[in-house]
Amino acid sequence: MSKKLESTLLNMVLSLTIIGVTMSAALGFVYTKTKYPIEKSNKQNIINAIQAVLPEFDNDPLSEKEIVNDLEFYCARKNGKIVGYAVKTFSMKGFNGLISLMVGLKPDGTIYKIRVLEQKETPGLGSKMTDPSFIEQFLDKNPGSYKLKVKKDGGDVDAITASTITSRAFCDALQRSYDALKSKQNNNDNVTSDEIKNINNSDSVSKIPVNKVKGGEK
Repeated sequence: MSKKLESTLLNMVLSLTIIGVTMSAALGFVYTKTKYPIEKSNKQNIINAIQAVLPEFDNDPLSEKEIVNDLEFYCARKNGKIVGYAVKTFSMKGFNGLISLMVGLKPDGTIYKIRVLEQKETPGLGSKMTDPSFIEQFLDKNPGSYKLKVKKDGGDVDAITASTITSRAFCDALQRSYDALKSKQNNNDNVTSDEIKNINNSDSVSKIPVNKVKGGEK
């Protein structure tokens, strides 16, 4: 009886092991087969979104990708001149969590266009964030003077009816993109200022006469 029981348990363990190995191999195969197509699809979605929110450009914004304040920045140029930035921004304050946007900003921070990338808001309510009637109120507005808050909170934004939380989250995502742009530009200005100071200091040192240097001719 005991030998029969041991044999049965051994068979069960072997069977479960074989099933586990087989399933792991199958999952690995599926992952390998689907990884590249998924990555390719995600990349194309980003490209489409960038093109949708920026004026005409002739460079490859993907090659100039930067991360600023945890947001993805894509610089667009035309004839070597910056015409705008596509910013992949987000907010976790939506009614159902994550809201992801691609925002096109002009070099001065003015909002050019917006595309909703991801949202799980209530159908018929918060999902109306994708409606042109809601999005168009932000276009050609500069958050430096246009208050990205719903009117209920003292801002300039008309909230979606019965979806104040979603509207606030949308504004939060837009504000993040603008703040990140200003942070990026301020950092660039500081770097330029430091470079100029270093150049000036180098010039000053090189112009000091030898006989004026301590330890020189007497």
